[in-house]
Amino acid sequence: VQLQASGGGLVQAGGSLRLSCAASGLTFSNYHMGWFRQAPGKERELVAAVAWRGGTYYADSVKGRFTISRDNTKTTMRLQMNSLKPEDTAVYYCAADRSTWPLSGYTTNYWGKGTLVTVSS
Repeated sequence: VQLQASGGGLVQAGGSLRLSCAASGLTFSNYHMGWFRQAPGKERELVAAVAWRGGTYYADSVKGRFTISRDNTKTTMRLQMNSLKPEDTAVYYCAADRSTWPLSGYTTNYWGKGTLVTVSS
């Protein structure tokens, strides 16, 4: 199984980035998918998730700014991040969970390598 995250980078506050996660080796449509992030010195947190049937979850800190989506035919997941803030700076990880909703880092089945998002003030 591979989850390949991409799209991170450096952006100024107020800007936008779009993260993508390409999945292979699993039956994508059977998994809840999500994005976690971890900032230096902080615990990992669930940012947004999309259920295998399409329901969504957002952390309060990103509601109204981030939009998560999935394409089961292309086995990809995206996170559109708008109005970025310096506090959004973190390594973002895509994750797949067969059973837990919203995703829990403790039961997540598969993790991708992180992609760094840096938001300058």
